[in-house]
Formats: sequence, structure tokens, C-alpha cells
Amino acid sequence: MLINDAVELFAQYLLVEKGLSKKTVEAYLADLKQFFAYYKDKQEVSDLSPYDLQSFVIYGSSIGVTPATTLRRASSIKQFYLFLKKDGYYEDEIPDIESIKKPKHLPTCISVEEVEALLNAPNMKSLSGIRDRAMLELMYASGLRVSELLALELGNINLKRGIVTVFGKGAKERKVPIGDYALEYVIKYLNEVRDKFNGRNSKYLFLNRKGKPISRIYFFKQIKKYAKEVGIMEEISPHTLRHCFATHLLEGGAQLRTVQGMLGHSNIATTQIYTHVSRERIASAYDLLMNKK
Repeated sequence: MLINDAVELFAQYLLVEKGLSKKTVEAYLADLKQFFAYYKDKQEVSDLSPYDLQSFVIYGSSIGVTPATTLRRASSIKQFYLFLKKDGYYEDEIPDIESIKKPKHLPTCISVEEVEALLNAPNMKSLSGIRDRAMLELMYASGLRVSELLALELGNINLKRGIVTVFGKGAKERKVPIGDYALEYVIKYLNEVRDKFNGRNSKYLFLNRKGKPISRIYFFKQIKKYAKEVGIMEEISPHTLRHCFATHLLEGGAQLRTVQGMLGHSNIATTQIYTHVSRERIASAYDLLMNKK
């Protein structure tokens, strides 16, 4: 069934069966209009997902929609889902507005050009610079959490296949492709740097000069330093590279489910926040272009 037909049936249901006033029905339809203005690609009822409401709420928060308006819209949309389910047009789960948490701020994401500058910042003439470059490249290429990056062991990297095995939250295992470019720097670090540090027998992949695993504090400070050196004004952290990995993939046309698997998110609603970052960045670029004309 087409979305437009379903909305029309919903309006009739509210007027005739529920006995709501015309003004109240118009308020429901106005909320649905906002919902489907956001999801312009959804033409059929079969396109609807139980995760759509969570995504819509996060988007509303990002553009300044008040909590009261957010709650009203969420309630209207849930009623629409319930109507579709009752009449057999929708078979998936019903969105749970009780579980909708206070929307989070959108994660910081820098441009592809800024990421390139950040990755190029380490001094490749120094051992620590080669190591830092390998870490930055791997984090951006695979979307690793900083804790996952620093906990990597030698056995987690399959150089022939270009795959890294990651143990994320809850010790959940996932395999993520590294990419040829990042793999090149990891191999360079392994061949030219790691054995020169005092930790040849360590199981960990990335080591400091004393042969110990890299600390979160060190890596955080290094990224801050490199960002400052290349003139990145945004407040960034190691996690920024993970945000950029997801956002840039989605901007490049990657499927949301694919990105979800690579990030290790158990709930796709968590991954959907990056669709808002992506849309916001594209809109910003469009506005900039139009202002130049």
C-alpha cells in the first residue's frame, strides 16, 4: 500500500471510528507530514521500519525541536503504526516511544580533506610518527573504538586477507576490512618500527618505546596535537575518526546495515545518528555553494 493511501485511511479511522474532532485529526496529519517530509524515500508501507521513529526524534533534536513537540509527534506517529498493524498493513514491531531517550548531540565529524590532513600530520621520519600514522589510518579505515584499537593483538590482524578481528563491547567479535592504504602503513610499522621498541614478546600490536601498550591518554594527546598542527579548529578526539568513518561511508552510498555491522552496533538506531550527520553536512555544503553563486 502507498503511504499516501495509508495516511488517508488513517484520517478516516480517526474521524469515523475514534470520533476525534477535525482539528485533532489535522494535528495528527501535520505530525505525519513532518515525518514523511524527513523520509521522502518511503513510498510504500512496506518501507517503514520500527527504527524510523528513533531516527526522526534524533533529527528533530538536532534542528532544535522542543521536547514537548517531539513527544507529541512521536505519539502521533506511533498511533499511525498501531493503526497499520491492527488492519494488517504493517507486520514489524511497533516503535516504543517510552524507550526513546533524550536525544544526544550529533557527533563531531570533520571533512574528508581535514581527515587527510590529520592522517598526514605524523612525522614519518620518526619511529613514533610511523606508529601513530598506522594507528590513525587503521582507526579511520576500520571505524574502531579507541579501546578496540589499543587492545588489538598481533593475532587480530590478518595481513594477507586485510582483515582485523575486533572484540567490542560485551566481548562481541566482529571482522572488519582494513583497506589497502591503511594496511600499507600497518605493515610499514610492523617491518620498520615495532621490533625496535623494547617489547618484541608483547602480544599487543601497538607499543610505546618501552614496549608497553599505548595508553588512551597518550593517543588522545597525540590526536589533539596533530589536529592543532594542521589547523583543525573543531574539538576532536580519537572517537572523531570513528564518527568520520561512519559518516563518510554513508555519504559515499554505503548501506546502513553494512555500517552497523562494521561499527559493531547491536541496535541500528545507534547507527542511524550518522545519517543525520551526513544530511547536515551535505545541506551545509549545498548552502555554501548557493551562497557563492
